[in-house]
Amino acid sequence: MSEPKELSPSFEPCAQEASDLPEGWLQVQSMDLDAQGVARKPDGKVVFIDGALPFELVTANTHRKKNNWEQASLTAIHRESSQRVRPGCQHFGLHGGACGGCKMQHLHVGAQVAVKQRVLEDNLWHLGKVKAETVMRPIEGPAWGYRYRARLAVRHVIKKGTVLVGFHERKSRYIADMQTCKILPPHVDAMLMPLRSLIAGMDARDTCPQIELACGDTVTAMVLRHLEPLSVGDLARLRAFAAEHGVQWWLQPKGPDTVKLLDEGGEQLSYALPDFGITMPFKPTDFTQVNPHINRVLVSRALRLLDVQPHERVIDWFCGLGNFTLPLATQAREVLGIEGSEALVARSRENYALNQRASLDGKALAATDFVARNLFEMTPEMLVADGSADKWLVDPPREGAFALAKALADIEQSRIGADGAGPLPAGAENWTPPQRIVYVSCNPATLARDAGLLVHLGGYKCTAAGMVNMFPHTAHVESMAVFERA
Repeated sequence: MSEPKELSPSFEPCAQEASDLPEGWLQVQSMDLDAQGVARKPDGKVVFIDGALPFELVTANTHRKKNNWEQASLTAIHRESSQRVRPGCQHFGLHGGACGGCKMQHLHVGAQVAVKQRVLEDNLWHLGKVKAETVMRPIEGPAWGYRYRARLAVRHVIKKGTVLVGFHERKSRYIADMQTCKILPPHVDAMLMPLRSLIAGMDARDTCPQIELACGDTVTAMVLRHLEPLSVGDLARLRAFAAEHGVQWWLQPKGPDTVKLLDEGGEQLSYALPDFGITMPFKPTDFTQVNPHINRVLVSRALRLLDVQPHERVIDWFCGLGNFTLPLATQAREVLGIEGSEALVARSRENYALNQRASLDGKALAATDFVARNLFEMTPEMLVADGSADKWLVDPPREGAFALAKALADIEQSRIGADGAGPLPAGAENWTPPQRIVYVSCNPATLARDAGLLVHLGGYKCTAAGMVNMFPHTAHVESMAVFERA
């Protein structure tokens, strides 16, 4: 396990010095990336405390010691934070068997947003030495019932005579005994106990380790992972469950490429981006955003910030299914979507063709091409070969877009004749960098790293940044930053 990282205080003033406290008491000063309270002992040693909030006075039981820090569990609260709230789910907590799906239900959702905004700002400054000119208002949405994608573990526990379906326990490989889950859509939450009964009654109860949930706007799909062929009786049980609960079953006997519908026909799994008249069909194993409410706002804000004009060419890096690409095609002259997965590129082309035919106002989408390429091996030569673009939309996975940012920075360093810079790639004389980049991130650390390259070596300034509360009650930080040519 890596060392926890301390964040700056977020939402309450510090009242007392550690040396003024009764013996054994600790004053929590901030919160770390794992939603642990951070305190300091009188000798300056940092203590990370599970369950504590800034700026509570607490006592805690240390269970792990290192030279410079300790990890501890909360034992008593002597002064409670005004931001502490009653968790919305009965399975949340520090107790044995507590669900590990959420880490911040004890903190008011507004304070969660403040903490995550500070995470973003701290990462940009401490890791990238970048400070945004403007801090954008956070994007927020429903705090409950938002999780339209989930991977639910399944286990038949013979000793207990029951089947468990849900998330893992805190810091454990065991599955939590969940009877309800308030971050799942209400209709899925209501299915948790019926799902347990379904699996318990199946012949394959011991060989079905996982159910993957994917909700579209009108279809709820569930992918059943099964390690052995299902019996005729089990298939009948799945069909009966589907009819009663309105579920579309998919079966996965092996890897993700083996996923197929239990019964062909029926409505297609999809979600809409109504601001752009776009509909996005997808398969339940495709990557789509967990929170569709936030995704709609995210796409609209990203395109508003990019401010694409009808004469401009745009590149959408890490385009996936075309979540940003197709809305961009309603505004630009030409769009190029680049993605690492051949399967997703094929799906993007299908989605483009579908929306081209179904354009609401009869206006054709811009000329759009999709290319499959490993973007983690990007080079200046490859970047030049993709041609100039007026604007970029960058939406990478957690690993970030280091190779892409470095290729752009390398070209800029060559162009200005910086010490140690290599020669300009062939054709770069007529290649121009984008005037504006909107970078959507699911990892503030890799965003900060890439921002440092763009700002200090690439010729850009960070004009705006803000967090996106895609995953309420978790410590996950989604964010967005805007870069302009300096």
